[in-house]
Amino acid sequence: MKVLGIDTSTSCGSVGLMENEEVISEYLLDIPVTHSERLLGAIEFVLREAHCRIEQIEGWVVALGPGSFTGLRIGVSTVKGLAFATGKPVAGVATLDVLASQIAPTAHLICPILNARKQEVYTAFYHYGEGGSLMRQSEYQAIRPEDLVRKIKELTIFLGDGVKTYGDFLLSCLPTFAIFPSAPFRVFHGSMVATLGMELLRKGEHLDLSAFSPIYIRPSEAEIRWQEKHSGQIPI
Repeated sequence: MKVLGIDTSTSCGSVGLMENEEVISEYLLDIPVTHSERLLGAIEFVLREAHCRIEQIEGWVVALGPGSFTGLRIGVSTVKGLAFATGKPVAGVATLDVLASQIAPTAHLICPILNARKQEVYTAFYHYGEGGSLMRQSEYQAIRPEDLVRKIKELTIFLGDGVKTYGDFLLSCLPTFAIFPSAPFRVFHGSMVATLGMELLRKGEHLDLSAFSPIYIRPSEAEIRWQEKHSGQIPI
């Protein structure tokens, strides 16, 4: 089964092509260029280098969030267009699940963190259970780093772009608990997006193209302004 995974949730965009359990081709780029300028080119590059025609793709997978609102919308809209054009199913995976899955089975707590701006991070907690299955142990949430460190009581692996911003803070607050993997494990890999989505596609867990949307966790700035503007109005 050939599946293409796409992540646009942070500045580091990635596209990965998987065939069953093998990585065929992958693209990863972290530069100040918008995803709308590079995503289709990245998909074309991955397919071309793998000598894979778009008609051979059997399913699409997109990272739904949380993450950058603009980036997520670009990823979702692009995948919807590709799915409509090819008639192939789509699966969606949570960004935090993707990051946590990039850490090999360990006894330590895994805590992916994404910069949510407004002095917050998107995060969730994960542990590997018996048999090597990764289990999420909390809700996806937006939280201040100061509140996050109060929840940490054990050795914890932190990864994600939030490490760039808050790594020093975490290390100063959790000098005996904080663990940071090497840089390649801190960013999203389209191949892992595809891997997690492939499991869903095999189970027939497809997204409804007309209904699915990103996982935002909290309202956008536009929604907040609208709510503030209309908070004092009483409906008739």
